[in-house]
Amino acid sequence: MPDPIRVAVLGFWHVHAAGYAAQVRQHQETELVAVWDDDPARGQASAEAVESVFVDDLDDLLARDDIDAVTVTTATSAHHAIMLRAAQAGKHIFTEKLLAPTVTEAEEIIGVADEAGSVLVVSLPQLYYGYTRAIVEQLEEEQLGALTYCRIRLSHDGAIAGWLPERFYDPAAAVGGALSDLGCHPVYLTQLFLGARPATVSATYASFTKRQVEDQAVVTLGYPGGAIGVVETGFLSRDPFTIEMHGTRASLAYESTGKLLRMRSPGADTWESLSVPQDDADPFSRWVSHIRDGTRADDNLTRAVELTRLVSTANTAAATGTMVSYPIGVA
Repeated sequence: MPDPIRVAVLGFWHVHAAGYAAQVRQHQETELVAVWDDDPARGQASAEAVESVFVDDLDDLLARDDIDAVTVTTATSAHHAIMLRAAQAGKHIFTEKLLAPTVTEAEEIIGVADEAGSVLVVSLPQLYYGYTRAIVEQLEEEQLGALTYCRIRLSHDGAIAGWLPERFYDPAAAVGGALSDLGCHPVYLTQLFLGARPATVSATYASFTKRQVEDQAVVTLGYPGGAIGVVETGFLSRDPFTIEMHGTRASLAYESTGKLLRMRSPGADTWESLSVPQDDADPFSRWVSHIRDGTRADDNLTRAVELTRLVSTANTAAATGTMVSYPIGVA
């Protein structure tokens, strides 16, 4: 593998594309070589903004020997086709969630990447934050006792403040609204804390701004042991990111304002502050390390598939207005 790893950005559809391009430029082991986008005007403007060159033919770009890897931030609907082509061309792949609209497509992408020796990593950043590590430690030490309830809320005001591009409300391109985008983060955290596969999924989606996809969503997960997980997300309010947990021995709460993590025993009048360690290596840095080490991102890929499975199940529950038995589509 050359030093540095030479990277091309595929697509500036997603709002995180520029951020990943910046990471490529800033990381000491990667170099930004080129940009491609299915919208030439957007691609040219984006390439200029990140001080790179625009290539209008994807096949030509993927055939280049001076490109080792790609970041994929196209529309979600294009992930499957684009990543199959990139993997078959022998390029390593870093991508924004969701990996794909369906579990079948996600598993095919992973299979083709494995066959090609392509290192694939999906950006699931909150798995590696300090507060997540601290919460997992509390759960592993059973400080909360048996976990009975977990509620996680993450939202922003993009739909009413006007900064989220209108393409994010296109059901064909985005493959869903608030849950399929921002809601992925509380989904995979809930899966980390309570388990990847609940017994039941129910969901309520709404469009306050009257767009074609939901701008807010609540998903309720019922687990076999009786625990409940609640995922809340939306594009309508810029409130603090919060985690609320209750167990048979204690309760735990996290709020992004001040990065405050607290615990309280049943009947206690006060909360005890818990220390929050430094964040672990971010997904992009982990991708680079996997490329350098020639290793597979096993845990990341497993979680990426289960994230797709749960989001697609929630979409089914919301569309049908029913509680869906889980896991859907699994023999």
